[in-house]
Amino acid sequence: MSDNKSDWHDIAKRLKAISQAGKFFAKNEYELNRHEELEQICAEIFESYTDVSADQARGILQEDSGYPTPKVDARGVVFKDDKILMVKEIADGGWTLPGGWCDTGMTASQNVAREVWEESGYEVKVTRLLAVYDRDAQGHTPPYPFNIYKLFFLCELTGGEAKVSNETSEVAWFAEDQLPENLSKGRTLPHELKLFFQQYHNPGLPAAFD
Repeated sequence: MSDNKSDWHDIAKRLKAISQAGKFFAKNEYELNRHEELEQICAEIFESYTDVSADQARGILQEDSGYPTPKVDARGVVFKDDKILMVKEIADGGWTLPGGWCDTGMTASQNVAREVWEESGYEVKVTRLLAVYDRDAQGHTPPYPFNIYKLFFLCELTGGEAKVSNETSEVAWFAEDQLPENLSKGRTLPHELKLFFQQYHNPGLPAAFD
């Protein structure tokens, strides 16, 4: 049996994509207004099935403009002494691999190295791609109003020292059998961490996807 909340979330995401594409291709004020109405309906659906208000939801929806394409989140997977680097997010109090939205004008590896340094204080060299995941397909929560691709890169530690940021409150290294239970599940999930340890110990394993 399908999850009613998940069904409505999928409907809202589809409405969001239609509305965003419609605003992008609108030929007149009438068409623009119709697609803005769709956007408002989408926001009201999110208000009914999430913890955000319609105004907050519409603000999030309007962060993404132009023709709808997935947003990109890139994260660094860094090992030292058979332990993985993680940071605690101030936003939700959960542990995650360092990373965030990719900025334009930078390559994926440049974005990852910057995010790792900004969030943890460590300098790294990106060495290989470990996974390209669709956020929803992997089970990340809470739901987001548009599609997100998550890129995970293995990184070699080259310098720096542990240092928190305006987004992180702690920086620590964890062994595979001592991973924190309170993960920031919108960013990092247990099965992803398990895979990255496997790929670290078995360099011949291919990158994962979907």
